[in-house]
Amino acid sequence: MAALAFGHTAWLAAALAAAGACTGILAGLFGVGGGTVIVPVLYEVFELYGVPDEIRMPLCVGTSLAVIVPTSISSFLGHTRKGQVNTGVLRMWIVPIAAGVGIGVIAAAFARPVLFKAVFILVCLFLAVRLLAGKDTWKLGDKLPGRSAMAIYGLVTGSSASLMGIGGGLVANVVLSLYRFPIHAAVATASGVGVIVSIPGAIGYVVAGWGHPGLPPLSLGYVSLIGFALLTPLSLLTVRYGVSLAHQLNKRQMEIALSAYLIFISLRFVVSLT
Repeated sequence: MAALAFGHTAWLAAALAAAGACTGILAGLFGVGGGTVIVPVLYEVFELYGVPDEIRMPLCVGTSLAVIVPTSISSFLGHTRKGQVNTGVLRMWIVPIAAGVGIGVIAAAFARPVLFKAVFILVCLFLAVRLLAGKDTWKLGDKLPGRSAMAIYGLVTGSSASLMGIGGGLVANVVLSLYRFPIHAAVATASGVGVIVSIPGAIGYVVAGWGHPGLPPLSLGYVSLIGFALLTPLSLLTVRYGVSLAHQLNKRQMEIALSAYLIFISLRFVVSLT
């Protein structure tokens, strides 16, 4: 029994460390928080350890958002040093994204587990199709819309991100690209969205899950401190490599690689719904 427990613990540590490394690279490369890596890995880990289904996805999402806080800050600072971040867009989005995060956290407190999975699947598949189709073929305009439309996009970004446990960078990236925003500027600006989403999101999940029965040891509400401690160090170490790659790779290579990953992850969650 002890050997089995040790084997489980070793697998947990290895899987979370690998996810942390991938998270940092994705955060720098695509301006995303890395939740598309963290959430599926945590889901498998928490299932292995018998975390009840009704709290498993909220725990994955909350822990993911907590990890995204330092990772997204590091990514944002790295892209800022490259001079590609559009601070005007971020200023327009601060309030609506934060409000959207609040809406998502409130919905999470009452939602059934299937809602989290369904939102994750739909958004990931949409983003994958969008990337495979090519950013130059789909557009809503040649320049960014006015404040009202941008506020709506911010609400959608914040609410979907807090339900999915992602930093919001993927959604923001797609929105900006639909308006002919340069790819590297979109990635850099999207990294700032992760900062806006993750801080209130992580706090909200701590509050929403506080004292909930069935939580694993060392959890602050819906945030696993063990998961946070294992994921964060390597994600911070690898962010700079992702930032460097983002300014070297061909954008089409980036799009195809990310879309393939999103499709794979979506199919994994489709299987879990059946």
